Amino acid sequence: MFINYISIFILLLCIFRVFSTELTFELADNAKECFHEEIHKNTTATLEYQVVTGGQYDVDVTLEDPRKKIIYNQVKSQFDSHTFTAQMTGIYVVCFSNEFSTISHKIVYMDFQVGEEEPLPGLGEHITALTKMESSAADTHKALSTIIDFQTHHRLREAQGKKRADEMNERVLWWSVIQTFVIIIISVGQVIILKNFFTERKPLNVNKR
Repeated sequence: MFINYISIFILLLCIFRVFSTELTFELADNAKECFHEEIHKNTTATLEYQVVTGGQYDVDVTLEDPRKKIIYNQVKSQFDSHTFTAQMTGIYVVCFSNEFSTISHKIVYMDFQVGEEEPLPGLGEHITALTKMESSAADTHKALSTIIDFQTHHRLREAQGKKRADEMNERVLWWSVIQTFVIIIISVGQVIILKNFFTERKPLNVNKR
């Protein structure tokens, strides 16, 4: 029984293993960033990305195989997910380009997952049927992985929403300042005009001949 508890504890420790390349990077204006990943033949890979902040929230994305053949291409894309199976073993290159923008830099999130997720230790080559506790650990692992994905996308949407809210707040602030100056100028102008209406004008002296 004690050995069973130890094995289950080890299974739960493996829940948080990372099976993909996940990062967030800054893409400057007129810049291009490329990432290289070695993938073996007949291996399934998934590329997922999203522009978090910057400009119109868009980038150019290309994915090349080892022969420099473009197998995925998107122009001014905000977010997308692409799954493919490698036709040959070699270095696959994914590039993010902001060369069309001259003033705004971008913050880009990328998740490049290669291969299927490895099973928990002890469950991959299980000869007998899984025990109830082992099945529960596997289900917990799957559920927690899903929760991690949801949390990641929620953080991305939260960061993007905060950036847009800050930009909107700044625009509203400057618009309010301009409106305030316009109101002050109009008010002063109206006071001056009304004052001229009620100001007594002295008659002109006409010389009698």
